[in-house]
Amino acid sequence: MSPLHNWGYELRELRQMRGMTLRGLARQARIDHSHLGRFERAERKADRSQAALLDQVLGANGMLFRLWERIDDQRGHVASSPVHVAKSSVDLALSLPEQAASDGEGISVPCRLTDGSVVWVALDRRALLRTGVGLGATAAVGAGSPASATASAVPALVRKARDASAYGSTPVEHLRRTRRLLIDTDNLLGPRRAVGAVRDYIDVIQEIRRDAKGSDRRDLMELQTQYGEFLSWIYQDLGNPQAASYWLDRAMQWSTTVGDNDLSTYVMARKAQLAGDTADLIDVVDLAEAAQRMARPRSRLAAIARTYEAYGHALRGDADESERAIDDVRNALDGAAADPTPWGVWLNASYVEVHRAQGLEALGKHDEAAAAFAAAIRLMPDGYHRDRGVYLARQAVALAGARAPEQAATIGMHALTVAEDTGSGRITNELAQLDKSLIPWQRLPEVGEFRAAFDATLVHETETDLI
Repeated sequence: MSPLHNWGYELRELRQMRGMTLRGLARQARIDHSHLGRFERAERKADRSQAALLDQVLGANGMLFRLWERIDDQRGHVASSPVHVAKSSVDLALSLPEQAASDGEGISVPCRLTDGSVVWVALDRRALLRTGVGLGATAAVGAGSPASATASAVPALVRKARDASAYGSTPVEHLRRTRRLLIDTDNLLGPRRAVGAVRDYIDVIQEIRRDAKGSDRRDLMELQTQYGEFLSWIYQDLGNPQAASYWLDRAMQWSTTVGDNDLSTYVMARKAQLAGDTADLIDVVDLAEAAQRMARPRSRLAAIARTYEAYGHALRGDADESERAIDDVRNALDGAAADPTPWGVWLNASYVEVHRAQGLEALGKHDEAAAAFAAAIRLMPDGYHRDRGVYLARQAVALAGARAPEQAATIGMHALTVAEDTGSGRITNELAQLDKSLIPWQRLPEVGEFRAAFDATLVHETETDLI
């Protein structure tokens, strides 16, 4: 579904959820009902003022307008476009992943267009080399990402896993230990350091499975599912929801083969989380409810799925249902902590408060959201460097919405530091929203400093580029 079709679909869903006819919405928005029909059928694009007005009339709290802004993002998906890069550090822009899960040649970078907006642009790795920024790209992406490097790395990794007995281990134990190390790396340093290795290890597992039998074969398939879900998470954090969805679908298929209901439930819950991240008004609640039906009663997985459902209700503008779901999760935390399964052990009071804050922001309650994000950040355990950056960026967005620009810019600078360290696309997306929100206060020193620092991390379109 194209961004234009997606916007029309969400417009129709919101209108119907509010119990409004096309003519009724036309009267309130003062837009001809025939135009509204064309908007919903993706036959015509609304202009900026119409999109903002429809968002307001339908009580979408900015969600519908944000989706409208993404319609022209498809302009960026041209692999060979010439781009010019700011002279200052571009590590953040060039540390991002391949656009397609199966294509090792393209990487996506945040790009500032001439109209001031920020979009993700798929660039060809060889084009980057020709434009003189190849060294930065190669260093940032890492040797494990290109197809040529992967082809030579995987056989050596396979041999090492098969020879794990030299270290007093088995191939399965070796691969489990490696996954834990990669998770720790992602938590501390962000996804760009792990993406190539995780993809390689999926190939390693598939190679070893060819000769495995019995319980080893099943254990390897379970590990392959876990690596697939982890790779989905990495792509989600790198700002590539298409690749994230692809790997979650693979993980769901593999988990069904394993026959582990807890593992399948976890993957289903992750699908709900991804739907929330992409502001999917329909699937986020449906997927979260499906995960709860799959989960064991009063389990940690059931609480996790309910957490994602809470955010889905907030996206749909239902504050009461969202708060009710958060209260349910809070009440379930003590029992969930005693759950012996390994899934979602990070569910704690801080994580729940973060999702409450996200819901408050989606509902337009910016002051409450900013305070909730601050409380969640204080409760965070050590070692979650990248996630702390995500929450700082979201707190800054909420502060901008609450008309506290200096504080928003100061916290945004902290989040930008983490973004540059980790290459997290989730942080970059939040900072792009913050950058735009702060335009009315751009003459304030703190705001100007943040916007200049953020701009320096972006690839830039020139007036002569046609992307």
